[in-house]
This record gives sequence, C-alpha cells and structure tokens, in this order.
Amino acid sequence: MSHLGKNKNQTKKKAAKFLTIEEAQKLLEAAQGDRMEVLLLVALSTGLRRGELLALRWQDVDLVSGTLSVRHTLQRGGNLASPKSAAGLRTIVLPDITVQALKQNRKQQIQDRLLAGSRWQEGGFVFTSTIGTPLCGDNVYKRYQRLLGEAALPSMPFHSLRHTACSFLAAQGVHPAIAMDVMGHSQVSLTLNVYSHAALDAKREAATKMGELFQVAQNATSESG
Repeated sequence: MSHLGKNKNQTKKKAAKFLTIEEAQKLLEAAQGDRMEVLLLVALSTGLRRGELLALRWQDVDLVSGTLSVRHTLQRGGNLASPKSAAGLRTIVLPDITVQALKQNRKQQIQDRLLAGSRWQEGGFVFTSTIGTPLCGDNVYKRYQRLLGEAALPSMPFHSLRHTACSFLAAQGVHPAIAMDVMGHSQVSLTLNVYSHAALDAKREAATKMGELFQVAQNATSESG
C-alpha cells in the first residue's frame, strides 16, 4: 500500500511502556541483594532519568528532610552536565521506603570504601562501583535487562521505569501539574500522554472486573433455572 503524503516526522508515536505495580514489585524482588536494588527503587519512586540517577551525589540528597535535588546528568565518558531544560532542575520529596533504602546504600558504600582501601576513588556519587567510580550507563542497562528476565518480565527500555513512576502518580490521583514538576517534564503534554495511557489501562481493568461481575450473576441465574 502506498504511503504518499507521509514522512518520518508524521509517523505515530508508540505508546509509552510501563510496569504495573505488581510487575514493579517482581522486579524489585529479583533485584534484592543486587547493587541495582536501591537504584531501581529510586527510579521507580522518583521517575529520574538514567543519567540523572547516575549523576546523583550525596550532596544532592537530604536524608533528614527526605528530599532529593536533581542538578546534573551523567554523560558518556563520566562527565557531569546540566539537565537539558530548566524543568529538569528540581527537588523531589522521597517516600520513606526510599529514604531508608538510601541510608542502607550509604552504609554499604562505607563498607565498600573500607574493602577497596587505596583503590577507592571518591567522587561523592550515590550509586558507585566497588571502587567508588560512577556506574556505567551501558552496564546498568545490561544488568537491568537481566533482572527483568529473572523476574519473568518482558524486555523494555530503562526509560520505561520513568513512565512507570509517572503512571503511579496518575493512579494515585496526583494532579498533572504536580506530576509534571516531579518528573521534570518541560511540557505538560508529556505528562498527560502517560496519564492518558495509565487511565486507559485502569478503564480496561474496570471493564474486566465489570465483565466478571456480570458473568458471576449470569452463572448464578443459569444454575437457579
């Protein structure tokens, strides 16, 4: 079939992929005890981009007030850069479970530093290798894919964790303007796009439950007849 009149810029965007709360839990269970465990929890509870996660330093995290400030993104080669837009500079309030996980992560990092000795390279990063260097984005992606497999979940981009976090905000009824600020979206349309897909999934679930309800009623009527 001819596609005259269409160009690459006119192709329809694919729907954002994201995990359900049950699938997110499976992923976190698969990551228990792994160096990725806390990183994945922070990703799912804040919606940070991969580069923002890897750029996090302890000076960006306030474990007393339970907040996290996004100030940089980690580029290939290990260079820190500012977020692409002003909206990317933001402060996020963390769930208590994430604060506690970060505290444990800090304790583990102290142990890593002692074991590494003179090999330790202090950079102040939250998520590090066993010698203190920031994690490599490609290695994080590969490990993430392995953990998805171990959790019996389909392969999906790391960015899907960001969409997942946004969908959780939608499911909890958080106003799009607040979600936009948390996610660091430069346009509210980006937030609403994820919200609309999350809402559609919720409608499908509601329709399924409604169908099950009527099926039970129908079966009861047939048995009584």
